[in-house]
Amino acid sequence: MIYTETVSYPVQIWVAGDHAKALEFCRAYCDETGFCVTVTPTTYAYTGGQEAGVVVGLINYGRFPSEPAAIFARAKELTLKLIEGLGQQSATIQAPDKTLWISFRDEAA
Repeated sequence: MIYTETVSYPVQIWVAGDHAKALEFCRAYCDETGFCVTVTPTTYAYTGGQEAGVVVGLINYGRFPSEPAAIFARAKELTLKLIEGLGQQSATIQAPDKTLWISFRDEAA
């Protein structure tokens, strides 16, 4: 039995869009880069409506530990692919030490 302890650094990507398409993009990304993520469907409820989306999870996996900055960089790279692939204009990356909103909206402020 092996026990491996590493620094905990869970990161979540929050983006609207179709779960099946998001899973497809995440699988392609993981195949290309040798990575692993979770893809969980969610529903965004907001003033005047609601929208389907996903929460993509990344962790510091003990078998292949990484530095928090590297995990966040992977999340940012994947987020940009998801925004484009899902036809969205923005997404949010949430980590224990920071939250980054990425927007391609003209009125971003």
